[in-house]
Amino acid sequence: MPRPLRARLHDIMFQHDSPAERAFDGLLIIAIVLSVAIVMLDSVASINARFGRELLIAEWCFTALFTVEYLLRLWVSDRPLRYARSFYGIVDLVAIVPTYLAILFPAGRFLIALRVMRVLRVFRILKLAQYVQEASILSQALKASRHKIIVFISTVLSVVVVAGSVMYMVEGREAGFTSIPMGIYWAIVTMTTVGYGDVSPRSPLGQVLASMLMIVGYGVLAVPTGIVTLELQRASRAGATRGCPGCGSRHHDQDASYCKYCGTQL
Repeated sequence: MPRPLRARLHDIMFQHDSPAERAFDGLLIIAIVLSVAIVMLDSVASINARFGRELLIAEWCFTALFTVEYLLRLWVSDRPLRYARSFYGIVDLVAIVPTYLAILFPAGRFLIALRVMRVLRVFRILKLAQYVQEASILSQALKASRHKIIVFISTVLSVVVVAGSVMYMVEGREAGFTSIPMGIYWAIVTMTTVGYGDVSPRSPLGQVLASMLMIVGYGVLAVPTGIVTLELQRASRAGATRGCPGCGSRHHDQDASYCKYCGTQL
């Protein structure tokens, strides 16, 4: 007995295992990238002046496409409100609403508001994450390392507060350290090796402290990279799966000999 259309569409739109599901994801990725490219090109004055009409037509085509997709996702979802309130549901809505809101704003005094709403269409790029399989591994790694990252950030914040306060006392207002927050700003810029140069120590003691903070900054940058890399390796080993040659599905047990979806030998 064939499955209902609603169930088949649900699998195509929300699953990522079979060839049809992966083909749907691939087409959506292309549409998202092209729509974001149109938004970027539309912001260039010379391109907008020459191809403004074509860009507008293309934008409305993509908006119609994403609107149909959003409505279909609501229809095939077992809990439409739950999907609408989810992160990707909100992203899908934000991706299409600005184009419709642009109709309500004339080009006169609301021009600035119109520009802001149009820029929100760039949020379509956030839709890409749900179609990249490796994104789940990255999400697992970040989630597993969140406690270590929190401890690391707390330590860094403590260092910059102390360093900024010390530099405020050592350098003073004459050198541009007008307050402790300004000293903390300098410490963050120095530790992250950005080095804007708008505020810098002048006294020998301040320069010595700055040099020490720079050296610490190089070591600090490597810590979160190592933490996340370790968790990525663990998540990759735990999530290592074999694709089924028959249906293309993944996430089989490590000792499985046959696909649990279609029965094809792995």
